[in-house]
Amino acid sequence: MSTKRGIAILGSTGSIGTQALEVIEAHPDKFDLLVLTANFNGDLLIKQAKKFKPQSVVIVDENQYEKVKQALWDDDILVYTGEKSLCDVVTYSDIDVVLTALVGYAGLQPTLAAIDSGKSIALANKETLVCAGELVTAAAKQKSVNIYPVDSEHSAIFQCLVGEFHNKIEKIYLTASGGPFRGWNAERLASVTKEQALKHPNWEMGAKITIDSASLMNKGLEVIEAKWLFNLKPDQIDVIVHPQSIIHSLVQFEDGSMKAQMGLPDMKLPIQFALTYPDRLPSNFPRFNFMDYPQLTFEQVDKETFKNLNLAYTAMEMEGTAACALNASNEIVVDAFLKDKIKFLDLANINEFVMNETKNILKPNLDDYIQVDTEARCLALSKID
Repeated sequence: MSTKRGIAILGSTGSIGTQALEVIEAHPDKFDLLVLTANFNGDLLIKQAKKFKPQSVVIVDENQYEKVKQALWDDDILVYTGEKSLCDVVTYSDIDVVLTALVGYAGLQPTLAAIDSGKSIALANKETLVCAGELVTAAAKQKSVNIYPVDSEHSAIFQCLVGEFHNKIEKIYLTASGGPFRGWNAERLASVTKEQALKHPNWEMGAKITIDSASLMNKGLEVIEAKWLFNLKPDQIDVIVHPQSIIHSLVQFEDGSMKAQMGLPDMKLPIQFALTYPDRLPSNFPRFNFMDYPQLTFEQVDKETFKNLNLAYTAMEMEGTAACALNASNEIVVDAFLKDKIKFLDLANINEFVMNETKNILKPNLDDYIQVDTEARCLALSKID
């Protein structure tokens, strides 16, 4: 990397955003941080802005606009508010890469705006492709925009494909830790609490993605994301439980050979690779030691008990807006579970109901996705007492 890359981080106060800032701080000669955004965490956004001195920040919550503006008044930092501002700031001419680390459906329109402006995308917001993969990938192709995956599993696949893009993929294997309830049956899952579900065995993540990991919905969303990132059919994507989370995913080529990407569970590595590709920068990340992991094990995933994963495959087969409806419902039910309004098994049951009851629109445009997202959320809310 001969010159600095201009970076915008959408969702800088979340887990991915804060780790991305660590990567940027470690390589000040490689990055020029231009934009930070937050949804509700105005206090942390202020702290980050004072430390990193971006050109602009966005606090989506309009109630916190004055607080953030006043706090940064003397720092010569432009302060904006509202969801539309997310779409505006990513168009700045000096931005090279937009890291989309927003949670959920909220990442879709800012990502589309960044693509329309010709920015490279470091994608940590899997819901963007889950909800509107057909639309997003077509827009990226039209604008000759690269989408670099940040999810550890998709980064692993991408890294395995470097130098192999001309070779045909037979199948990919996304690895899953199995979450905190690996091996549990439906009877045990019926009494799961949110405190139990928030204790992931290997990764430190935000609340929403941690619950998704416990229900295997996160793996389902990753399956859908992989379809669009790597232009695959559903039967080319498999999931295997790997409790140690050392092998992050694998590619099997048509000659039968396989490549795997390995490393300790640390999201800073895929974040850095997405921001610096095709270069690899030196890091002080912890190194893997084979003697610490003398055995790496694998198990079949239990799709019957953890129904969310099966629902994701069904949504892929249905095509159209089915995955958008599934994602919208899941965002509602996870929030309800975190607020103790529903039980753990209700997550998949409500998701299944909503996906089946929401109209599936084939060949959708952006307005169709917005309509389906709204309809599915309303249906999910109707099933929550």
